[in-house]
Formats: sequence, C-alpha cells, structure tokens
Amino acid sequence: MSQKFHLAKTLLAAIVLSGAWVSARAIDLGPFQLTGFAKAEVGKVNNKCADCQLYPSEGKERSWADTLIPGAAYGPAGTHVTLFQPFLGFKHDLGHGLRFSALLSQRWRDGKEDIPGFWYEKNIGVSHEAYGSLRYGAMTTRGWSLADYPYGTNLNVADVWGSSGAGYGLLQNAVRYISPKFDVLDGDLVLEVSRDQGDTQFKIHRGKFTEFYAQYVKGDWVLDFVAQRTRNGQPQSWSHGPFIGLTTSAADDDKLQEASQGITMLMGRYQYDNQLELSGGIRFNRWSGAPAIVTASVNGQNLWNSMFNVNWGATVDGVTNPGYAARSRDLLIGARYRIDEWTASLGLVHLGSASTDNPSERGQSNAAWIRAAGLSYAIQPGFSVYSYVGMVEYKKLGLSPMSMPGNSAFTNVDSRVTRTGYWGGVGVVYVF
Repeated sequence: MSQKFHLAKTLLAAIVLSGAWVSARAIDLGPFQLTGFAKAEVGKVNNKCADCQLYPSEGKERSWADTLIPGAAYGPAGTHVTLFQPFLGFKHDLGHGLRFSALLSQRWRDGKEDIPGFWYEKNIGVSHEAYGSLRYGAMTTRGWSLADYPYGTNLNVADVWGSSGAGYGLLQNAVRYISPKFDVLDGDLVLEVSRDQGDTQFKIHRGKFTEFYAQYVKGDWVLDFVAQRTRNGQPQSWSHGPFIGLTTSAADDDKLQEASQGITMLMGRYQYDNQLELSGGIRFNRWSGAPAIVTASVNGQNLWNSMFNVNWGATVDGVTNPGYAARSRDLLIGARYRIDEWTASLGLVHLGSASTDNPSERGQSNAAWIRAAGLSYAIQPGFSVYSYVGMVEYKKLGLSPMSMPGNSAFTNVDSRVTRTGYWGGVGVVYVF
C-alpha cells in the first residue's frame, strides 16, 4: 500500500469519525462535565531527511548526534498526526460562596499517550468569588498552554511558538493560586502564581519552579504576561516538556551540577473589528547551561545526564565538557480574518540567535524564520476542516537555533541539511 493511499485513508477515517461526533456536545451529568477535542491531519514536506543522522535516537545536545551520513538523500515525504484530548471536570458548591472542583485530562497522539507518564490535568481546587481559587496537582503551565492555544494554534504555528524556548509545559505536583478579577483602568486584571518542586526524590539538587502569570482584558485588547523561573529542572529547549529533576532518575543526584533556566513572555491580541484579529508576542529565553556528565555505565555503554550548550572536549576550572549560559529572543506576529464560516490566517515566528560565551558552535549563531498560512471552514459549531502551508528559512546551515529542541523540530526540515523547506496539509478538528 503506498504512503499516499495510507495518508488518504487516515484522513478519510478521521472525517467520518468526526462527522459521527458532530451531533455530540459537551456531556453534562450532574456535577460532571466532559469536554475536549479531536484532530486528524495529513500533509507533505518537501525537504525531509529521515535517515540523515548517523545516530538517529540521540538528542541535539550530544556531540555525536551532530554526525550526518554522507550522501544521505532528502526530499518529499508525507506527514500525519492525530490528537485526542478529553477533559473531565467536576464541580460542587460547598456553601458560603465556596466551590470544590476537580479536573482530569490526558492527551493521546497517534493513539499513544502524548508524553508517557505525565498527566496534562489531574488536580483539585477550591474557589471563592471574592478570594480567588487555589489548586493542587498536575496541570499545564501558562507559558506553554497559552502560547500553544490560542496564540500559536490560531496562526498555524502552535508547536513552533508554543513548544520552543526555555520554558516548561507540564507540572505534576503544583500549587496554583488565581486571584479574583481586579478592576484596573476600566479593564479586568487577573493574577496567578504557580509553584512546583518537581521530583522530590532529589535531595541535593532540589527542584524549584515558579511561574507568574497576569492577564489584562480591556475592550478589544487581551494582554498575557508570563514569567517562569526554575532551578534544577531537566535542561532543555522544549517548552512543552514536563518539569521534573535534572535527570529522570534521582539516583544521579550526587553526580550532577545545579542548572537553571527561565522565560519572560508578553503576548497580546487585538480584535480590530468583527472580522480581523491581530496578535503578537515576544519571549526572552535564559539557560544556565549544564555540563555533560556520565551518570552510569551499563554493559560498557555510558549513560549521560541532560546536558545543555556544552563545549565538548574542553575542561574549565576542573569541569570536563562544561555547559555555558545562553540567552535568546523569539518573536510572534500574525492575523486572522473571518468571513461567515471561513477563517484565513497568517503567522510568522522568528527564533533568534543566542548570546553565549561557549567557544564551540551549538546552534547559537543560527536563527529561523517560520511563515505559515491557513484557511478553515466551520461546517457547524465545533466542527471544522482546514488547510495550511508553511515555510522555514534558517540563517545558515548547521545546528538549529538554540530555542529548538531538535535540528528538524516542528518543521521536519533539518537545518544541517538545507536552509529552506516547505510543507502543507489538510485536517479536521472537532471541539466538544
């Protein structure tokens, strides 16, 4: 069976399945409510190199992952994805203005748990109209969830904008306080703070995650400010990833060195009129860097920590393979235009080059421009079909910009192989 035929079957099945759900709505059963979304998409990219890397399973930060297979072919390739995420909510009035609530949610990608072992939402909370709300448990961060939706999703750059940078996306043992609305300059201001310790089995390098979020709404304006400050999370440039410990095993604790990273981000939307919506964002990334350390050896094969921005082969102040601090800036701009059931969109993301003292090249001198356009049609409330096209242009051949977790992340176009790439596709989405 050809790949094209397989992709066509996938999309057809998704359309039929989504069509079967069109009559469905959010399910209310007493204090319980079930909502969610389902999405299926097929597409094609012109410059994919699936077998270019000599060690395909190795991550971008490891020097041996840099090695490419000489003469490996790259060219057109098909892509496809399905996403399904239900939300099960519970609410119960406790009296005296208090309300108890709980939320459970998980996402499946291509029929498998999206990030194995981590919930998107698994939390409980109490709220009061006059005093705000307090929640505890697993939850998504604002740094990822808002950047992903509505900002990135509305402009067909959900992963490029939402999942890049020095943030984290999932918390597993967090406490979050959300204030009541404050009337400020004839607008509504809501403040929020979230704290998480990550993997509490780490006793030497204890984790600390703090996120401050503020939203201000006035008339046709919505402004969202997010600041994350973290210590001893897993070093990464994947803002969708979970905040855990420096590695996935607390047994590594005494072998490691402290690391930190964070983001400061401002995003905004302006409803110009009933048809045109403008949006944009700026994000500042900061990483402390992390040295490459062998944590164990199994059957003669070394196991490594999660390193970041390493000067491989060097020794500085007694530290072998030291990691270096880095800073970068990313930008988002875009617009949506609605005419009846049709919505057209244009989006642009710039992942900037980074400043660092690392004398070796780890992607800091590269940058990327990602452009996207989309067109969707609402068949009926909650059920839409859409199409999209996109293009990436890298500043230079080599390792991808520091804000990208992989050399072909988000675009399927490897920055070590070609400076440009194009893609397009169609999909269906149903929100219930």
